Amino acid sequence: MNAVDPRRWRALVVLAAAQFMVIMDTSIIGVALPDMQRDLGFSPDALQWVFNAYVIAFGGLLLLGGRLSDLFGARRIFVAGWLVLIAGSAVAAVASDPWTEILGRGVQGVGGALIAPASMTLLMMLFSHDSRELGKAMALYGAAAPAGGTAGVFLGGIITEYLSWPWVFIVYIPIGVATLLAVPALLPAVAGRRGSVDVLGGVTVTAGIALAVYAIVRAPEQGWSSAATLLELAAAVVLLALFLVIQRGVREPLMPLGIWRTPGLAVANLAMALLGAAWIPMWYFLNLYLQQVLGYSAFPSGAALLPMTIVIMIFMVGLTARLLGRFGARPLIGGGLAVLAAGVAGLSLVRADGTFAVDVLPASLVAAVGMSLAYIPAMMSAMSGARPEESGLASGIVNTTYQIGSALGLAVMTALATAWTAPGTGPAALTGGFQAAFLGAAVVAAAGAVLTLLLMRRPAAATRTAVAQVESPPGQTTGTPR
Repeated sequence: MNAVDPRRWRALVVLAAAQFMVIMDTSIIGVALPDMQRDLGFSPDALQWVFNAYVIAFGGLLLLGGRLSDLFGARRIFVAGWLVLIAGSAVAAVASDPWTEILGRGVQGVGGALIAPASMTLLMMLFSHDSRELGKAMALYGAAAPAGGTAGVFLGGIITEYLSWPWVFIVYIPIGVATLLAVPALLPAVAGRRGSVDVLGGVTVTAGIALAVYAIVRAPEQGWSSAATLLELAAAVVLLALFLVIQRGVREPLMPLGIWRTPGLAVANLAMALLGAAWIPMWYFLNLYLQQVLGYSAFPSGAALLPMTIVIMIFMVGLTARLLGRFGARPLIGGGLAVLAAGVAGLSLVRADGTFAVDVLPASLVAAVGMSLAYIPAMMSAMSGARPEESGLASGIVNTTYQIGSALGLAVMTALATAWTAPGTGPAALTGGFQAAFLGAAVVAAAGAVLTLLLMRRPAAATRTAVAQVESPPGQTTGTPR
């Protein structure tokens, strides 16, 4: 699409809002989890599948969603994704048992996996005429993801407190309908192209991820060295290895393995995986600590995390891009993960008789600063070295990596929490498990900081160009990205 689309900035609002909503769907249920556990009869171990069902479907199918977007046209897949997301939201809202709830969440994840890559393709088409505008659009679009993740906690608290937990799903229905009505007027029609769909690759990678998470979740009950756990983990490894074999042999793979030769892609994806594996368990157990130990109801619990949302928005929109331009990706990713580790380590000191002002607020704000510093630099570092025709694939890979890291990290930290929870159900019994989960997440973030600083090279020219595009004043161009 060579002509400048006069609707492009209004279209960006729709696309960024879609990204915001898709990522918010991973967090809006956080505050509602205790009510859902009580009403639907979830066990403590099974409760995390309300989160994992979404992120496994979302992360496991993102690459397939990107391929479908190429073949059938991005706008068509964007619309299909919202229809699926609306359907999954309806199922999750009316669920009366755990399995129906998990099914609805999985369907929501499928919808998100169609929406996210189609949104990126549409964004690239709308802004590819001007590298400066493209950089600004990508920065705003990128900020929508972590903002949605943290805002979902607050909005989920309001909805759960003043309505009920099914409304955290019902709210997606009118928003989805409004988005669909805006599509014909704002988003460009995109022609598809001929090709095939690597269905077997999509099935094997999603099944491998799901089985790995399932094995980790079940390990505390079955035993880490039990035959069942070892067989499940071995089967997951086989499935993921089979996915790589398929990608090497199929003519049109979901993930051409040559993409991993892109400078910086592998290290940036490692950083994103560890970022998700630390951040998502942190907010998951922080929600449970606020409600199950401090005794907060849903709205105060969501409001308690609003300062984190404000900090993230301030850094994402106003500061991170400037710091990235001055210092480069490596120190921001490594430093951000180190700051996140410090914040989450602070949360590992929570007490059974603690208070929000002492036990939660200072450490949570430190963690939010760390997340804000690391997220966009890691995302841009992963994408900046890719050729223009590979930008959608690079985006899909880094989003997939973050979601997989989130699911596996939550599974591991839940296993730690289960192992360290004392007998009984009172605040004192639960606090030990929460402390272990926070400490484990802090170790993951610290490992991410060390690995990033050791393995990541100095910023490539493409990264510096991408940053300059975000910061350059109107009327000044800084070159075209590779």
